[in-house]
Amino acid sequence: MIELSIQAIGLAAPGLPNWNEAAPVLRGEQPLLPTPLTPYAPQLLPPNERRRAQPSVRQAFRVAEEAVAGRDASQLATVFSSSDGDLAILHRICSAFAQNSSVVSPTDFHNSVHNAAAGYWGIGTGSRAPSTTLAGHDQSFAAGLLEAALQVSAQQQPVLLVVFDVPAPEPLLQARIMACAASCALLLAPRTDDTQALATLQLQLSADAETILTDPALEAQRHGNPALRGLPLLRAVARREAGRVVLPCSGHRNLAVNLEF
Repeated sequence: MIELSIQAIGLAAPGLPNWNEAAPVLRGEQPLLPTPLTPYAPQLLPPNERRRAQPSVRQAFRVAEEAVAGRDASQLATVFSSSDGDLAILHRICSAFAQNSSVVSPTDFHNSVHNAAAGYWGIGTGSRAPSTTLAGHDQSFAAGLLEAALQVSAQQQPVLLVVFDVPAPEPLLQARIMACAASCALLLAPRTDDTQALATLQLQLSADAETILTDPALEAQRHGNPALRGLPLLRAVARREAGRVVLPCSGHRNLAVNLEF
């Protein structure tokens, strides 16, 4: 069993534009109105990199910047988790190769790697701290949380987890259906550093079924983007509701999270 704490949260999804505005919705005090997210310009990026940043990178920065607000991000180890990365770039590169000219945009080539968001984060924050980027299909939230938690436990240092995905363009969208762009960031720290903690967590692998949300609108959001598979955990934090949630994970096992406040 791994123990750690949540120090801060960033969240961005239709109707949940940031953690402060999302918390009343997750508590059931306000209905979810899935208003589309407004465009976001990463504040930590220099102008040149800001222009080059693709929607997936902007989606990641949106929540990462919220979670580290007021902190020195340059010292934080990071884990970035995305199911698909940026399929729009894949589509444009494949389309370019299908043409007679076979000319690939240098910017697309620059952004085509799966760890592009982590690279931009290192540039923007000046960080030389360790960074991991992974993918776990629809289980990317739990995979990222488990990886980040293991790093917190092993190094006894804070880790920033950023989970993000954006829908693919047609025709890829038909093969990989995703309802919306969304992202979530958790600033995680050792259990001993819980004076400012929003919640303390205990993680373990489990054969139990994943937690389902009773609110139909929130449950639709949970299914609409892999980054939102963590909504049951965020809902429990918003409600300060001690107990257990189970998140979909890989390898025929799920990730059980016990929360304390």
